[in-house]
Amino acid sequence: MASLELEFDNSLKEKPLLLFFQDEGRFGRINTLQRCWGPISDRPIVCKQLIRQYTYAYTAVCPFTGETFSLILPYANSDSMKIFIEEMSKEYPNNRIAMIMDNASWHKNEDKIYPRNVKPIFLPARAPELNPVENIWHYIKEKFFNNRIFKSIEKVEEKLCEVLAGLNNTKDIIKRIANYHWLSAW
Repeated sequence: MASLELEFDNSLKEKPLLLFFQDEGRFGRINTLQRCWGPISDRPIVCKQLIRQYTYAYTAVCPFTGETFSLILPYANSDSMKIFIEEMSKEYPNNRIAMIMDNASWHKNEDKIYPRNVKPIFLPARAPELNPVENIWHYIKEKFFNNRIFKSIEKVEEKLCEVLAGLNNTKDIIKRIANYHWLSAW
């Protein structure tokens, strides 16, 4: 098994290490239709909406503890990523954070300086199946967003806040959804 060497400042060596996976999910007013249950004598009616307004959920998940940290931001870009990383660093000031993420261009921006307690680790390109946060997005969309329409982008954000806060309080669900068998080797 390969070992992972992360270089943190000497002042942080005694702080506990947390392993988080990070990803962004796009949520908006274009809904996805999916099969649903209805009474045998009735055919369920589901509305379709094609309004191109989006918001982005930035989420980091620790599959071992079930802890999550999320922010809802208007864009998927370098500025939003910098805000997310800085806020996460402030949320966990007494920890060293190994942040595993994909190779999105806004993650590797040369101008980006990660806080002292956060070190990025990049997944191989075009391998979303290695990031357990992808499973969180599928779960959220299937349970809370598919077959639903929203009157405004603010309503999408309200629902997303509600769902993300609820998931943060149910660590057992996060551990079940986000824990891959190969993570146990770490």
